[in-house]
Amino acid sequence: MREKIIAKRYAEAFLAYVKLSVGIPEAAEELKNLKFIFLKNPDFQEFLNNLGFIYSEKCRVIDAVLKDFSEETRIFIKLLLEKGRIANIMAICDYVRVNYSPGERVSALLKTSYSLDLDLIREIKEKLENKFNKRFKLHLELDAALLGGIQVTIGNTVIDGSVRRRLDELKEKLMTARVN
Repeated sequence: MREKIIAKRYAEAFLAYVKLSVGIPEAAEELKNLKFIFLKNPDFQEFLNNLGFIYSEKCRVIDAVLKDFSEETRIFIKLLLEKGRIANIMAICDYVRVNYSPGERVSALLKTSYSLDLDLIREIKEKLENKFNKRFKLHLELDAALLGGIQVTIGNTVIDGSVRRRLDELKEKLMTARVN
């Protein structure tokens, strides 16, 4: 949960910073490409996390490796490095991709305890697309532990309308209730 909060704060701050200079769609695309670089080159992220190298050496490598990226994005990565948040870069990239990538289909996981009609799945998808103003690619998963209802996971966001969650909430309320 803490990582999601950190990712959201840094992502929103970065996008506010680049809004007028680079532009949000371009910045979202750069972060998408940055994530791809980190996935293809795990040694790069390991280098940035390594305490054996000083900050200035890491900055030189960032400027050399990411020379095709905007100055604002390189400054942002250096800020994450300076603040000890470079380990959160993937979560930040994911947050921006899910919330700010226009026209892209976003993956969402729809969990249910029983199989649903195709019409109901379409209706759920349409409501999600209207609510989030995004296009979704739904992945379906059966999970008997939900006991009923549905649970939707979109990036870092979970919409839980399951019976299991309601029972857990009721259990918590009963555990904290005072009996006289």
